[in-house]
Amino acid sequence: MSPIYLLCLLAASACMVLVDRRWRLFFWRDARRAAWVLVIGVALLLVADVVGIALGVFSRAPTWAMTGILLGPELPLEEPLFLAFLTYLTMNLVAIFERLPRRERAR
Repeated sequence: MSPIYLLCLLAASACMVLVDRRWRLFFWRDARRAAWVLVIGVALLLVADVVGIALGVFSRAPTWAMTGILLGPELPLEEPLFLAFLTYLTMNLVAIFERLPRRERAR
C-alpha cells in the first residue's frame, strides 16, 4: 500500500486552488457560497457512491497506489478527496465558461 494516489490528489487540488486564486473563480470570488457548493456537491456524490456500493455496482479494486484505508465497505479514503477535486474543478470550469464572451461560448 502507498500514499501515491492520495498525494497526487492533494497536489492536483493545490493546483486548482492556485488557479482559483489567480483568476478569482470560485472560493476567491465568494468563499461562503463556494464552501456550501463544495460540501453539498461532495455529499451528493458520496450518497451516489454509497448507493452504488450497496447495489454492487461499485467496488474497490486493490491497487498498490492507494493507502488501503477504508472509510466504509468498498469506500477508500481517497474517494471523498477525489469527489472534492471533481466538484472544485467543475465549479472553476463553470466560472471560466461564464466569463467567456457570448460569441465565444456559441462556437
